[in-house]
Amino acid sequence: MGGLAAAIGLRRAGWDVTVFERSAGLPATGTGLGIWRDAMAALDRLGVGDRARRAGRRQPEGTVRRPDGTVLGRLGADVHLLTRPALLGVLADALPAGVVRFGEAVTWQGCDHDLVVGADGIGSGVRRSLFGVEPRPSGSVGWRGTVDFAVPAGGETWGRGVKFGLTPQADGRTNWYALTAPDGDLTAFSTWHDPIPRVLAESRDVLRHSLDYLPPLRTYVRDRVALIGDAAHAMTPDLGQGACQAIIDGLALATALAAGDVASGLREYDRVRRRTTQRLVKRSLLLNRLARVRRLVPVRDTALRIALALAPAPSWSADLEPDELAG
Repeated sequence: MGGLAAAIGLRRAGWDVTVFERSAGLPATGTGLGIWRDAMAALDRLGVGDRARRAGRRQPEGTVRRPDGTVLGRLGADVHLLTRPALLGVLADALPAGVVRFGEAVTWQGCDHDLVVGADGIGSGVRRSLFGVEPRPSGSVGWRGTVDFAVPAGGETWGRGVKFGLTPQADGRTNWYALTAPDGDLTAFSTWHDPIPRVLAESRDVLRHSLDYLPPLRTYVRDRVALIGDAAHAMTPDLGQGACQAIIDGLALATALAAGDVASGLREYDRVRRRTTQRLVKRSLLLNRLARVRRLVPVRDTALRIALALAPAPSWSADLEPDELAG
């Protein structure tokens, strides 16, 4: 996702770009993504914002609840919902044929280019070879799935050491996700409020995976190489910011390199993006740990209720640069 965003921005800045994608093609299925306003602004500046809006839907106001359905607070609706395949399709369609080369796994050392962008995810081989840094487990696992019916609104339900979330999609289906301890399972949610039991009963192809994060890197760049997205700052999904920050990374990198000087452009990209994204990694991990609280749950819920009542709609990345790519 970050790689496609960077490719669009760099082409608009006059670069000749090739995207090497090891998969055979774009995915046909995938979970829902919440695109917050700063990421949507980045998509606008890349020229694909309107297409992204048409490919998804605006998120209706949601709620945060206890397992019995008691409302702790309300979530704002300043988010646009798209499935991962839909957003990847919007980004890929903005590039000319031949720019994205599917089924080509390459190493950065084998790329004879002025600039190499490592957008190869949380298990990044580029990052591993440059810095030797691996992701760390958060102590929780995530579960994801989709059901073929709509829910009126999304939101999350927080229990004792676990949580469950619902995300309505534009096609009338619903994506869901859950967080448990590594030795937990989905039976923890079987007695929770509607429609959670029905969602679990009608789900197919449920995915389970460790929720990992990346410790802070000293830099996102080295020589002619830049890391973006999860390769640079993988975070737990608790803030819903992984895709958003990858998109913003792509725009920020292209903006910093618009003048054409690689060395100074990479330094500027690192200055603009590293501290912001690493703060988000820490905040997301903190929220992950709060969701896993097993003692003093009423105290946590009270604090959560107050935070939801007082919190303004978040603007996660106030460091977007002036619109140098709008032409």
